[in-house]
Amino acid sequence: MTATPPMRPYASSTRPRSAPRELHGPRDPRESRCRGLRDLLGLVLLPLPLLVVAVAAAPAAFAGGGTRRWFGRGEGQRAEAQAAKDAAAAAFYELDTAQRDLRISIETITAVDDSPAARRTVSEFEALGRRIDEASLQYITAVDAHDLDRDDLEASVASRARAELSRAKDELTRVKLDLDRFSQGLGPLLGKAETQLARLAPAVERARQALLAASNSLDAVRGAGLKADDLAARLAALGPELTRLNQGAGQHGVPETLERAERVARDAESVRAEAQRLPERAAEIDRRLVSLRTRAQALTTRAGQVEPVLSELRRRFTAPCWQDLQHVPERAAENVRQAERKLAEARAARDEQRWPDATSLLSTVRALLNSTDEDVSAASDRLHRLNAVAKDPRQEIDRTRFAIRDAQRLAMSGRSTPDPRHARPLDDSVARLDRAVTGLEGHHPDYWHFLTETEAVRQTVARVVAQIREERGTVS
Repeated sequence: MTATPPMRPYASSTRPRSAPRELHGPRDPRESRCRGLRDLLGLVLLPLPLLVVAVAAAPAAFAGGGTRRWFGRGEGQRAEAQAAKDAAAAAFYELDTAQRDLRISIETITAVDDSPAARRTVSEFEALGRRIDEASLQYITAVDAHDLDRDDLEASVASRARAELSRAKDELTRVKLDLDRFSQGLGPLLGKAETQLARLAPAVERARQALLAASNSLDAVRGAGLKADDLAARLAALGPELTRLNQGAGQHGVPETLERAERVARDAESVRAEAQRLPERAAEIDRRLVSLRTRAQALTTRAGQVEPVLSELRRRFTAPCWQDLQHVPERAAENVRQAERKLAEARAARDEQRWPDATSLLSTVRALLNSTDEDVSAASDRLHRLNAVAKDPRQEIDRTRFAIRDAQRLAMSGRSTPDPRHARPLDDSVARLDRAVTGLEGHHPDYWHFLTETEAVRQTVARVVAQIREERGTVS
């Protein structure tokens, strides 16, 4: 086969411009092929309406001699390779989109959760990321290795490109399925993270509003003439916390920011509540100052009456009846003096608006006055009880015997013989009462010892009764 000589350009044709056009086609077949190419180029450059008309007439134009079949087996292989390339590109796009969406979910989880399950999820996502990179590299390599737009693309090359692109698409699809399964397992962790993120903005806003409310309440208190320096210091200490809240969870983490917001809201609410109560607290301190001063004055008067009571006790009863009371006047006077000093300190703290100090001092005054009241009352109560038992001890004896008999009946209820655990202390109580009664004989009986013994007997009997009822209640 001889080589076909190269086709000459149309512009260099040797046919003179004035030569007549042949009626039955050119004599040279090369000129026929050149004319076909020019006609095709002209069709491509035509405007769209004219192109439609031209295409309709194309079969007649290409029906002449020298034409060839345009789409052959090579073009079919090219089309299949291009289809494989398009399918691989679609799979690559779907995988890339899924990975981007899933990365947002992973970042949401890691921003909130630092548990072992969350860390394991991140590790698994990183492993999937490496598989995605490998599959993407396989796809990109296959695309870069074959230029499917070349005019001289051979059928074998197109077939090889189709196979490589199909394998790349299959691998991308497999990784996408694994990524989808992994995404479906993130439900619990992602739900927890999204719940915390949903709480974040409202929690921060509540903290800000609580700080604002505390500041406004403090301003109102100061406007009423109250300093509230301690509350102002507590509110100022929350300033750095507000700065950290404003810096956001991206810098400090979602759990820490949530915890900080809740703590700031709680502390600010405490400041606000105390600021609102401050006027009432000041009024209450004023009332307590007046009340405790009045009580101290009354106890001073009562303490002065202890000495005559002790004189009567000494005169009428034996020493054991009053020895433990002989220091009551001195203790009462000292307690009252100390209470008055604390009251003066409390008044100074109130004037300086040191509210915690004033409250603490008033509590000390109250404790001192309570102790003094008990001492003073003990002396007069002792004389009253001793007078009653000296006049008629029978009432105290009968009261105690009744308690013993009632306990004995309870111990025998439903039994033919009493439980030794109950009978023994009751029998001892009977003997103890008899000894106390015997001690009243003589010219100078110790009535106080008699009263303490009968009281001790009644306490023992009460414990036995409680034990019996508890055991029977447990059995029933």
